[in-house]
Amino acid sequence: MRLGLLLTAQHPADRDATRAVDEDLALVRAARDAGFDAVLVSQHFLASPYAMLQPVPLLGRLAAEAGAMRLGTGVLLLALLNPVEAAEQAATLDVLAGGRLVLGVGLGYRHAERVAFGVPARAGRVLVAKVGIVRRLLAGEEVTARGPGYALERARLTVRPLQRPHPPIWMAANTDAGVVRAARHGDAWLVNPHARVSDLERQVALYRSVRGGSAELLPVTREVCLAPTDEEALALVRPHLVGKYAAYVAWGQGGALPAGDRLDRAWDDLRADRFVVGSPETAVRELRALRDRLGATDLLARVTWPGFPLAHALRTIRLLAEEVAPAL
Repeated sequence: MRLGLLLTAQHPADRDATRAVDEDLALVRAARDAGFDAVLVSQHFLASPYAMLQPVPLLGRLAAEAGAMRLGTGVLLLALLNPVEAAEQAATLDVLAGGRLVLGVGLGYRHAERVAFGVPARAGRVLVAKVGIVRRLLAGEEVTARGPGYALERARLTVRPLQRPHPPIWMAANTDAGVVRAARHGDAWLVNPHARVSDLERQVALYRSVRGGSAELLPVTREVCLAPTDEEALALVRPHLVGKYAAYVAWGQGGALPAGDRLDRAWDDLRADRFVVGSPETAVRELRALRDRLGATDLLARVTWPGFPLAHALRTIRLLAEEVAPAL
């Protein structure tokens, strides 16, 4: 199982933006020096109550620090974006990353974002159409297509990515319909950080049945906080994850989960079967379950949340590399 870093780039709204960038850079340098394989950066717009840096310009800065790590979007909310701009940005990022870009894309679920970008409420078909256009543009094809907010007439990119025919496209999915969409239209399914492992077992079987065999690549994102003892890790992370998931509930994330799940739960119920929080020994046990029960090939660990102390996030990266990875 390869280790990667999921960088949310969310900070308290009153945090100095320059300091926020410095902290994100410190996390990437630590992951690079620890031998992590990849760093992916998330995207939201109008992210109140948090301030959130946008992934494309941030990844351009991170490319100078990432060493041999892959860089990626985790995810770009492609359903909201113009596919020409998304393709041009991806091609540029792949050049900056030395041909190591992963293009993670997703539907998004927030009403405020869809209204701001004029995207229909039921946007699954919009996402599929845009993924197809971006894929063809990155592969150097000439594209004619029309849809909400775009009209292409024999469009062709003049900046091509280094990876041919194009960087891998990982498609995020929460619901069963999204999993089917990822199986049909993505190069891999990027598993979200807040799904229960018990739900994911069923969805992985669905994904593989639609895809027509075992998935060679299954990147899984998780909330991860490690400390010498379970008790210390739980006490440290609880207020930050409770606040983060209260924001998810307010944003409507609960409506995008698998049937029967919800995020408005008491802490012990919320974290069970969902987060990797505890000692290195606990993390080894839980990550082995992800590998053995799901076939996870990559762990993308989110190790910090708005207001979380940087020193503790850096400790989690170190413990993952030194005490957890060797056991996996």
